[in-house]
Amino acid sequence: MQKTYKIMIMGASYGSLLGTKLALAGHSVHLICLPAEADLINTEGAIVRMPVKGHKGLVEINSKNLPGKITAGGTRDVKPGDFDLVALAMQEPQYRSPDVRKMLDAVASATVPCMSIMNMPPLTYLKRIPGVDADNCKSAYTDYSVWNDFGPKLMTLCSPDPQAFRPPAEKVNVLQVRLPTNFKVARFDSDAHTAILRDLEKDIDAVRFDTGAGEIELPVKLKTHDSVFVPLAKWSMLIAGNYRCVQPQAARSIKEAVHTDLEATRAVYNWVVKLCVSLGAGEKDLVPFEKYANAALSLESPSSAARALFAGAPNIERVDRLVQTIAKQNGMQCDELDKTVAMIDARLQINRMKS
Repeated sequence: MQKTYKIMIMGASYGSLLGTKLALAGHSVHLICLPAEADLINTEGAIVRMPVKGHKGLVEINSKNLPGKITAGGTRDVKPGDFDLVALAMQEPQYRSPDVRKMLDAVASATVPCMSIMNMPPLTYLKRIPGVDADNCKSAYTDYSVWNDFGPKLMTLCSPDPQAFRPPAEKVNVLQVRLPTNFKVARFDSDAHTAILRDLEKDIDAVRFDTGAGEIELPVKLKTHDSVFVPLAKWSMLIAGNYRCVQPQAARSIKEAVHTDLEATRAVYNWVVKLCVSLGAGEKDLVPFEKYANAALSLESPSSAARALFAGAPNIERVDRLVQTIAKQNGMQCDELDKTVAMIDARLQINRMKS
């Protein structure tokens, strides 16, 4: 008999993708989100639309019609200790807002295993990576102190490779998947906590979805890896694509950032790969440039970081600065990355002056 788990996900935007996959597999999910999101999810369901190979158009999944259950609410009256696993799916700067910070502190106190699906790894996770001085990376975080009470043994990182967005003309309970790749998660220190991940992986993999015209296998799986370096594969993609969407006066698409000068992109991508290998990653932990460049052809919008910057955000996730800092610790430097960091610093300065 399948064991069912209770999972809390902090963040309903990107988090509803993972939540829907878990509910499809029969598990119970509670999303922490804003009141408007929670009301819609509780009344109309979390709606995820995704492309499926061999299927015309998008497949729509509504959480109201799944074997498992998705509920949503704010940070009050939630006890993290009631859950088997907590997933962190908000943008890194959001964790310092008072209510969210209070909830995060409660999660740490409850000693529940946490799986981050942020682009920016929690500072705690960096302590699990050999060759990284986590304390020296604090300046890359909006507020590093939010991670002070978390122990490395209870934290893991999941690479948020699937690309998804809220369609602007739709309600806030709708999420559309643009690139249906897999979530790749590193094991926990504990075998017992890792067993939860492997159970979830197996259950998600077994799901077949009834479209009304027959049952199909859906993309976007959860893959559990023994290597702590596997989630770092996203760093090359972020540095070569997402953050290079930021230009002095406007944002460009990820496709443009990658393919306008493919050789420059290849150089910075492979430089980040080299950094990860110098830390101890194996080639099999990482993604070849050609595979990423091909996937980027379908990414015709700017990255979320670039969109946020040009919408006036005073803080964004700074994986660019984090990678630059870790590289310096290991005697490495990249002109293209330095240029990107400088452009983002300048735009943030403009936004902070305006606000």
